[in-house]
Amino acid sequence: MTDIQQVVPSARSAGRGFHAYSVKHLDMLAARAGLSPDERLAVRAVATVLPFRTNSYVVENLIDWDAAPDDPIYRLVFPQPDMLPAADVRRLADMIATGAPDAALRAAAHEIRMRLNPHPAGQLLLNAPNLHGRPLPGLQHKYPETVLFFPRQGQTCHAYCTYCFRWAQFVDEPDLKMATDDIGTLVAYLGEHPEVTSVLITGGDPMIMGEPVLRRYIEPLLDPRLDHLESIRIGTKSLSYWPQRFVTDPDADATLRLFADVVDSGRTLALMAHFSHPRELEPSALAEAVRRIRGTGAVIRTQAPLIRSINDDPAIWRSMWRTQVRQGMIPYYMFVERDTGPQDYFAVPLARGYEIFRDAYQGVSGLARTVRGPSMSATPGKVCVDGVAEIAGLRVFVLRMIQSRDPRLVGTPFFARFDPAATWLTDLEPAFAARFPYEPSGYQTVSDALPGLFPIEPDEPGELIPAI
Repeated sequence: MTDIQQVVPSARSAGRGFHAYSVKHLDMLAARAGLSPDERLAVRAVATVLPFRTNSYVVENLIDWDAAPDDPIYRLVFPQPDMLPAADVRRLADMIATGAPDAALRAAAHEIRMRLNPHPAGQLLLNAPNLHGRPLPGLQHKYPETVLFFPRQGQTCHAYCTYCFRWAQFVDEPDLKMATDDIGTLVAYLGEHPEVTSVLITGGDPMIMGEPVLRRYIEPLLDPRLDHLESIRIGTKSLSYWPQRFVTDPDADATLRLFADVVDSGRTLALMAHFSHPRELEPSALAEAVRRIRGTGAVIRTQAPLIRSINDDPAIWRSMWRTQVRQGMIPYYMFVERDTGPQDYFAVPLARGYEIFRDAYQGVSGLARTVRGPSMSATPGKVCVDGVAEIAGLRVFVLRMIQSRDPRLVGTPFFARFDPAATWLTDLEPAFAARFPYEPSGYQTVSDALPGLFPIEPDEPGELIPAI
């Protein structure tokens, strides 16, 4: 085992000092943003449906209160009245103002939530694994090589993002939650599935857990009998919302020792860090946290969705990627906002999203061009918008499967008719074919579908596209 003193310098613990703000603090904080009583009531109405949580670090270090409520970090963590249909907001606001019974307010909130597609991409049904015929709650197995694990104690966050596609984990809807504390079942499942090379520990935010709990989940994955496991990933927003977790928290050093243990086992430990705006990268505490994590041998890969009114500007992404490279992090994904929750409020059209990605990508060096996007994590897999082109007189989106439920489709290019208003895969129609490649059909080559446009030698395999 690597000596932690050689891996990272010691950090003196100053006590955790973490202070969370919940819905009961919302009116006070919204008033600080300059909202009127009616506007604050509307915000409270939205917060009965969608979750709200932030903390003292975000409030005092990341939000520019002089610019609120238009400040991007304020919009990142505080509910906005326009996130729900106006009629729903009025209904809920009236119920709050007139002192409606809690049960009635909860029922109204539930009815609205069920219209917001709380579990997109078939998470609860299509990704559910089983062991000897027994379903395994708290696990997802969408792609052959990757299993997602939802530890029960990690199903909250230091602060909630208003765009979060896993918002259903944080509301009063037990039937919508994914979680388990059964690490033994995960280990047994992995033992019977040697095709799995990576486990993603996700939530929520696993880094909300203290080191003893986190170790209880991670150490069993280091068993030599699971030597087919090449990497352990941890999805986290903690670097943005509470970097003290790795610097001054009482268990910061112990957590870094755990990270070093994973690396010493011969596996990659990757923190999949979410950064939505350059301001999250500015505090000195963040730079120190990154330095200490990298000192363990772990890698940090960065990702975030493209969100209207928060980061829908190529200059923002260019700045983020360049700063991340400078600090030793690896830009990984620009995602498209998923089809859940207040998608209509945050969504950026795919055509504009591609322009933002392209313009940002053109302004960074090769080390930052590890990033992929804009990518849709949709039901059939991860679909990347590679460009907009004119082919045979038809304007089209050029798309590519960069991950798929069907491994044969990984890397497959295909085309969709250009639609300037489309914001998600289901808004698109196939071009040059009757179906998309992931839809039930046979396959044929590009050259068969578009003779003369894509010449392929007879002995050279063609790219797969759906049969016409």
